[in-house]
Amino acid sequence: MITRLSRRDALKLLAAAPAASALGGPERPALQAPPVARPLHLFQGREDRERRMKWWHDARFGMFIHWGVYSTIGRHEWAMENEAIPVAEYEQFAKQFQPKPNAPREFARLAKRAGQKYMVMTTKHHEGFCLFDTKTTNYCAPKQGPGRDLVREYVDGARAEGLRAGFYYSLMDWHHPDGARCATDEAARRRFVDYLHEHIRELMTNYGKIDILWYDVAWPLDAKGFESERMNEMVFNLQPDIIVNNRNKLDGDFSTPEQQITAAAQGRAWESCMTLNGSWGYHASDDEWKSPTQVIRNLISCSRDGGNYLLNIGPRGDGSVPDESVRIFETVGGWMERNGSTIYASDPCQPRRSAYAMFTRKGNTLYMHIHSWPGDSAVVAGLLVPVKSARLLASGEALKFQQDKLRVRVTGLPRQAPDKPLATIAIDCDGEPKQDQLFVRNQRERSKA
Repeated sequence: MITRLSRRDALKLLAAAPAASALGGPERPALQAPPVARPLHLFQGREDRERRMKWWHDARFGMFIHWGVYSTIGRHEWAMENEAIPVAEYEQFAKQFQPKPNAPREFARLAKRAGQKYMVMTTKHHEGFCLFDTKTTNYCAPKQGPGRDLVREYVDGARAEGLRAGFYYSLMDWHHPDGARCATDEAARRRFVDYLHEHIRELMTNYGKIDILWYDVAWPLDAKGFESERMNEMVFNLQPDIIVNNRNKLDGDFSTPEQQITAAAQGRAWESCMTLNGSWGYHASDDEWKSPTQVIRNLISCSRDGGNYLLNIGPRGDGSVPDESVRIFETVGGWMERNGSTIYASDPCQPRRSAYAMFTRKGNTLYMHIHSWPGDSAVVAGLLVPVKSARLLASGEALKFQQDKLRVRVTGLPRQAPDKPLATIAIDCDGEPKQDQLFVRNQRERSKA
């Protein structure tokens, strides 16, 4: 059996490493930057955050792209760490990383066909290779195998397809000589933090307007060590309308549950990021793909709970996207063409109890997404508001319904589902749809003992 080391599990091992090495002698505390005052930046206010994030909340669905030297290796994006590949040996793969021209434009076209509204691509993953042009190192795309700025191609491709463009950037770096010793050597920390900050400055300066900054893996320092407050202040000064996540050990604008759908506390923005199979980067032997139905159900779950869904592709080193990824994305896109109005700009939805359906909401309309077609009628139990009308979303055909205190029963449905993978019934209510999930249990008439 093949055992995969997840990003989360690997980070736990990394976090334990300093303690293990200290068993032979006294443990040395990690060096950190001196405390700095927390600036109350103009763009950290609630009202301005709402302004910056409105498009993001409306979008609901985005594409994540993990692309780098590991894509040429084809054995998981953590190959350098998991296989203990020496830096000099790994650098040889960077020379083999030779994508076809304008490959990122194809990523953008696929995202558009899938119904996604924004993209986030790796500019530097944990391996330390920069896909952008930088003055800080020769270990970057223009000076290695690609021979050109891949981030420039990505931004241009996203804009050409009318999509928002975001940058992923890993603070952890397995290639930089100070990437680990920065935790115990102040001079190393200073060099490493300056290196990272300069990358962020270049990314925020050289590519026009950028919509999202998606930090990842703030290891081995804390927020003070990375000088994250100063980093974010620079970001907002250079990109006043940008949205920033929470993975540089600050709260940021939104939370980032990984490989799970977990809504944040009420009022807190969140985005669930997920792979299509078991890895983020291209893994040639991993064929454990999610089905289009599962992807759509995940998207519905995120939208129902007021969050976003960031779904990943892992292109090959030549820039081609695996056929199965394309098939899944295009199937999802076909469903979104017919049902996107139930996802984009949707509102948090309280009703959720059903054996064969999921729900989203927009205003006073409840959308019943049926994954297991029930036959000629469908029921929503415990709905607490009067229903005004019901219709099949795919055709617009009006449907009959009966409502009593326990349930709404929509009748006259076709025997077979009118849409795949999920068919949708729109139920217009006289007020915001609310469901008492215990109403039937509590209120049904019972037989006498």
